[in-house]
Parts: sequence; C-alpha cells; structure tokens
Amino acid sequence: MTAPPSGFLFIVSSPSGGGKTTLIRRLLTHPPDGKPLHFSVSHTTRPRRDGEADGREYHFVSATVFETMARNAEFLEHNEVHGNFYGTAKSEVLPRLAAGDDVILDIDVQGARDIRTAHPEAISIFIVPSSKAELERRLRQRGLDGEDAIRKRLINAAKEIEQVESFQYVIVNEELERAALELESVIRASRLAPSRQARVLERLRKDFR
Repeated sequence: MTAPPSGFLFIVSSPSGGGKTTLIRRLLTHPPDGKPLHFSVSHTTRPRRDGEADGREYHFVSATVFETMARNAEFLEHNEVHGNFYGTAKSEVLPRLAAGDDVILDIDVQGARDIRTAHPEAISIFIVPSSKAELERRLRQRGLDGEDAIRKRLINAAKEIEQVESFQYVIVNEELERAALELESVIRASRLAPSRQARVLERLRKDFR
C-alpha cells in the first residue's frame, strides 16, 4: 500500500498588526475542502493578555522553561521579538506532517527565515497591509501598545517588508474577505500537487494500462 504523503508546512508571516492571525483564524474556522489543517501553537515568554488562553493563542512558559527547551533542541526555530522569546516546537509540527496533515505556522519574519532554511519545501506566505497609515491605524485600534511600542513596530515593519521577495506568495490585506479568499486559494492550489494525489494517480495509471 502506498504510504500517505507528507503534509504541507505553510508559513504565514506579516508585520505586527498586519492581520495574519485574523486571516489564519478564519481559515481554521472553515478549512478548505474540510481537510485537516493543524495550527501550530507557538511557545512564548511574553505575558498572557486578557482573553488569551494557554494552549490556544500560545503556550505561555517561563524564561527558564523556554531556555531548557531551546537547550534540548525542542524547537524548529526560536527568536527574540520585541523583547520576548517565541518558538515553534517540533512536537507541534513534525508528527502532524508525518501523518499527512497540513500544518500552518503564524510566525514572524525571523522565524519564517529559519523554518525555510530547515524545511525548504515549506510554503511561505507574507501578509502586507495596504499602507503604513493603515498599519498604524490597526496598531492603535487594537490598544495593546503604547506610543513607543507602536513606533518600534512601525520601524520593524519597514525592515520586514524589505524581505517580502524571499516569500513565495504575497497577499495585500486591504479588504479582509478578499485576503481570506487569496490565502485559502494558496492552500487549495498547493494541495493539487501530484505528490499529494499519489494514490489517485496510482489508481489512474493502473486504470489506463
């Protein structure tokens, strides 16, 4: 019997406030074709915000726990972002891929770069805001940061957008419905690759012999 194909690893990145988390949540609520799509929950040392739940938005851990995991090579990637540490645990990703499930990562540009280095077959998608003014409006509207933090995030956004050409796909998040449809289209198109339809193709080859 043909072994199940490995799942796809999707990387979704954007500047802070660019909308990647909102788009991913919409995708998970209505997964394309109803097929499994596992969201990899990252580990972080940042404090939990109101309304967040451990194991849903993030695995919230102490700096000591995070350092131990990093020392034991339990992360696919880990980086410091805005003064806190974030990491993608191997246990969140590798077993799912081996089972043939697709995995989607919500990570920053640094993490995306490291994942692409370790897994060059990963499919990378960059979400960009329609303008600097729109990004600033979103950052202010969500009310999570002070003035200094917003300025820092805008400066970082400019640096991150300079790296957009290292991604395979770019989605301009100007209108939410359209951006959500475009993200779903990338997932659907990737699943049409011959490697993902090996069993169907094997059956067809036998049928046409």
